Amino acid sequence: MNNQEAGPTLALYMTSGCHLCEQAEALLAQAGLAFSRVEIADDAILLERYGVRIPVVHRLETGQELDWPIDSAALEELR
Repeated sequence: MNNQEAGPTLALYMTSGCHLCEQAEALLAQAGLAFSRVEIADDAILLERYGVRIPVVHRLETGQELDWPIDSAALEELR
């Protein structure tokens, strides 16, 4: 079973209407990384934790996080 079949290993903490979040989504897609979108506005705890940090890429297995600004080199290290 490959990574795509197992599901995303990355989560993108974001909120709708955030232009930086849209840029982060585009970078993840361009890098060919599978990820799930997590809307922080729907959860008070996530909103408190990530509200001023979004977009944040979170590696599910390790808990490693990558804050904005995100670039292709940083995403490669997270892979």
